[in-house]
Amino acid sequence: MLKFDQVLHARLGSLKEAVTDWSETVTKLEKTEDKAVNGLLKKAEKADWAGENAGVTQAFVKKTAKEFGDALKEATSIRNILRDAHGEFQAAKSELEKLVQDAPGKGIRIDPDGTVSYLVHPDRRSKNYDGPKPEQADFDAMRSAIKSAVERANDADDIASRALRALVGKDKNNFSGTSYDSLKDASKAQDAEDAKLAHELYKKGDEATPEEIDKLNKLFKNNADDRYFAERFALEVGPKGSMEYWADMGDPSDGSRLGIDHRDKLTELQKNWSLTLASATHSTSPEMEQWKADVIKAGSEPIQTRGTHPYGFQVMSNLMRVGDYDDKFLRNYGNALVVTENKMTHGGSLPPGRAWFQPQPSHLNWMEGGNGQDPMSGYMEALGHSPKASTEFFNSDIDLTPENAKDDKKLSAFDYFTKDRDWPEELNSKGDMTKEPGYNALGHALESATTGHPYDAPTEGLKDVRTAENAEVMQKVVERYGDDPKYMHEQPGIDDSLGKMGAAYIDELDRSMEQEDGSSMREVPNSPFGNNGPDGKSRFGDKFDTELLFNRDDAINFMGTVAQSESGHGQLSAAQTLYTTSVMDEVGPKPGSGPAKDLDFTDAKTALRIGAETHGILDESRMAQIDQDYTKDSEEHKKAIGRTTEWVKFGVGAAVAGGVVALTGGAGGVLVPLAAETAGGAVVTYLGMEADDTAEKYEKDEALKKKSDDLKDDALRTGKENALAPAQAYAQAPGWSKDDSNYIQEDLTKYVKDSRLHAKDDSLPDPYEPKK
Repeated sequence: MLKFDQVLHARLGSLKEAVTDWSETVTKLEKTEDKAVNGLLKKAEKADWAGENAGVTQAFVKKTAKEFGDALKEATSIRNILRDAHGEFQAAKSELEKLVQDAPGKGIRIDPDGTVSYLVHPDRRSKNYDGPKPEQADFDAMRSAIKSAVERANDADDIASRALRALVGKDKNNFSGTSYDSLKDASKAQDAEDAKLAHELYKKGDEATPEEIDKLNKLFKNNADDRYFAERFALEVGPKGSMEYWADMGDPSDGSRLGIDHRDKLTELQKNWSLTLASATHSTSPEMEQWKADVIKAGSEPIQTRGTHPYGFQVMSNLMRVGDYDDKFLRNYGNALVVTENKMTHGGSLPPGRAWFQPQPSHLNWMEGGNGQDPMSGYMEALGHSPKASTEFFNSDIDLTPENAKDDKKLSAFDYFTKDRDWPEELNSKGDMTKEPGYNALGHALESATTGHPYDAPTEGLKDVRTAENAEVMQKVVERYGDDPKYMHEQPGIDDSLGKMGAAYIDELDRSMEQEDGSSMREVPNSPFGNNGPDGKSRFGDKFDTELLFNRDDAINFMGTVAQSESGHGQLSAAQTLYTTSVMDEVGPKPGSGPAKDLDFTDAKTALRIGAETHGILDESRMAQIDQDYTKDSEEHKKAIGRTTEWVKFGVGAAVAGGVVALTGGAGGVLVPLAAETAGGAVVTYLGMEADDTAEKYEKDEALKKKSDDLKDDALRTGKENALAPAQAYAQAPGWSKDDSNYIQEDLTKYVKDSRLHAKDDSLPDPYEPKK
């Protein structure tokens, strides 16, 4: 594989000369082939051969003439491949040269291995430095451009080398007869060849050897993101083919040991198969449009194997757990799936588990998340990777009788999946029957619908892409899960996702918290919170220029409920602190803008006050739930109290332009909106601060000897101190003098110390008490 320096310093002169030489060879062979066909061959065909000449000489002349034609084809193809490869290499090289040339002017340094860094690090800049000051977005763009150029060269290299090997062939006595008009033409031919080989391996089913499964996985991985290969494979296998193969692979009655001895290979195969079919659905060719329609049609039909007969939807949904499927296909598939379930459950009279579960079920899912009997689980995972489809789905009403245009039997997709559907239990990887796989998948789908990103998207380079449609789903989430704690607590596995959704909307939740009237939907004028731009316009539409997404009561109920869970409390606490710090960066006086005593810190104080109030709500809600869940003074009770401060361990996965920061911790990537496009001085300072984590102390025997009430007081006290971290970060941001820093920290701390007590004035959600 080519590396940055190899592409940048590639000497392409020899390759260009080779193109010229082969072009000359083509010209000569064109003349020779013309003489062979129009001269030698025509004379041979007109001659009156007799005896041995009729059977030998004429055939020899025909074969010779054909070889001249094959030689011309091969030479032309080699010339075409070398020509296009040279063009791709030159384009990639030129792009890298331009990037290297432009980098210093942007304040960026590119090392010989392609590593990107500051030309002059902020720590080494003089006071009079007036050069370029690159932001994270500049570094991300540079890395992306470098990666793209190197990948372009590598793609050309891979295709060209394979094409040239095919042209040379294995027969030393004959030309291959293979013909390529271009590098793109060669790529398509290779894709078709790979798809055919994959189809041959597919036909072996569960009788394939582990080595053959490895070959199939390799073919999928080598053609990842190659939509032409994906389409060819999908069409080769056919609409029902994937379902039949996967149902047979999971049939426990046929004696295959692949799932017993080589589960890891089947897990990888499921992932690769899903990615391939997802890629194929983006094709709009007539053949693939028919394929998609036939897949949906087969969903309600049994797929018969030797010992099982799962429905097509059950099988196909498990081949949708990864990958970005076409949005329209996903919507149509989901609507048909809901309609089918409604019919099978007689309009909800039967629980879905009764409808879908088989006496001897196939093992349809080899990944995490149940054994795959509930098709809704796999479908939700598909929505979790396709934000647009997920957003539209949860904002839609599904027609339950599409064949009858006269009635109006519709079902709210959001209400059905978050409230009305009785999600069945499934066997998880630990061997337990639980509803967690389904609700975990539902959470993933809601994450993508509210944030506009796949729930497991890599954090680097992510931007704030929330739309009015995303916000509409979030309004439903806040109303549903804030209405009664039972919805979260009786949906195991969804609390983590609710925490991430809350973190992604912490700006709007804070905007609601500033409004003292609990039921009002009017924004407090000149609020420092929310996502309004400098022009005062909301990214969620004109309506929200002055209106709130949620009223204060709903915001409190939602955050209080989510904070009852350990993961939700940690995610919201970390998000709140970071967001508060970013707001102070944005609306507070800039460091060094004047003597601190003469500056107006009103907006900064507001940010701190709301942040402190919110932390109070989060901490009190979590403490109340701990009291409900554990026996007072037990070791479990004490350790749970200690873990309420673990959120300070959250690190920063990627501080990015576009208005978000990704926190990493026990809960994975949590996107938090910033008050500005990039992280300011206070945010950078906060991220470098060390916060007090009481949880570490609680692991020691001395701490566990204390009474729970004393430990709770310690934890709440630590929580208050951690909530003041934004004030410390703002005061310590570069640019303030030592005296100003001390004054600011003292003034802000004094102002906000008692603000957390305001949370007690609010009615918080009651702790959840399980049904006995």
